Amino acid sequence: MSGDSARTESVQPDSSGAIIAVLGAGSWGTALAILLCRNGHRVRLWGHEVEQIEALSRDGENRLFLPGVPLPRGLAATASLDEALGGATDCLIVVPSHAFRRVVENTARRLPETMGVAWATKGLDPATGELLHAVAQESLGARSLAVVSGPSFAQEVAHGLPTAVTVASADVAFAEQVALRLHGDRFRAYTSSDMVGVEVCGAAKNVLAIATGIADGLGFGANTRAALITRGLAELIRIGTALGGRKETFMGLAGIGDLVLTCTDNQSRNRRMGLALAAGASLKDAQANIGQEVEGVVTALAMHRLASRLGIDMPISEQVYRVLYEGASPESATRALLEREPKAEFG
Repeated sequence: MSGDSARTESVQPDSSGAIIAVLGAGSWGTALAILLCRNGHRVRLWGHEVEQIEALSRDGENRLFLPGVPLPRGLAATASLDEALGGATDCLIVVPSHAFRRVVENTARRLPETMGVAWATKGLDPATGELLHAVAQESLGARSLAVVSGPSFAQEVAHGLPTAVTVASADVAFAEQVALRLHGDRFRAYTSSDMVGVEVCGAAKNVLAIATGIADGLGFGANTRAALITRGLAELIRIGTALGGRKETFMGLAGIGDLVLTCTDNQSRNRRMGLALAAGASLKDAQANIGQEVEGVVTALAMHRLASRLGIDMPISEQVYRVLYEGASPESATRALLEREPKAEFG
């Protein structure tokens, strides 16, 4: 991709596709932008760092976050929100949770009142602990909103490996529209009306993946991993249903599907964080070595506060919080879990 191709003035809709602004040029945003281009749409990929966008346009790939995957001709990169959103038919936000509120606020005044907004961000608002749809509603008002979530690593989506996700929205027609944009030969998008359940799953599973990484890093084996995933799912269901999510959501792609993926494969930055902590790395060093946002770190704090406020028992997530924010060692956190009193599995 040449530098000239990054100018959004050259992007024109084809006869069948949309013009989609993808806000967030990390690995996941870039992967979804590539997918949308493959599906016949034109994409304006926005990132806030000018140097990164210039490099992406010059190199024809995102060497920083998604190296080795060529960018399609239908993808134009820009560091200008006005260029990204001007004349766009769709908006998909793919930024880390800590940046979500700021991007939504900056986006709101640039969008037509009738345009819906979707996001593929997983997490809670770090400042308030709110689910992201509540944050979006504060700035975007009554327009249609949707969240995209599920078991999906950026590299595999970018390379065209089969993937399935969930698109959740209170507006059924809008969920179907977003799913249709994403749906392709090797990418299946299901719809749901349970935004709360899907968002809770996407946030909580990252904290649980850190726990699983710690256990595996300490050499506790497959039995422990299976137990952590299963009991972690119980925590996810408790907090999710308390917030209004539907139980069946937690047994679907956005729930158990994403939880298993994130807890068991080293493509997961959250799992790698747990492995690094178990090996004795500091939080700061582990984050530096991973080199990208580790959502479970900020979510662990927000989840701790939310669970405390609601009186929800989340022992695994609580021990991750203690390791990250109270200086507890991975060994002592594990011991605290093992020393809990026996109880009925259900009820």
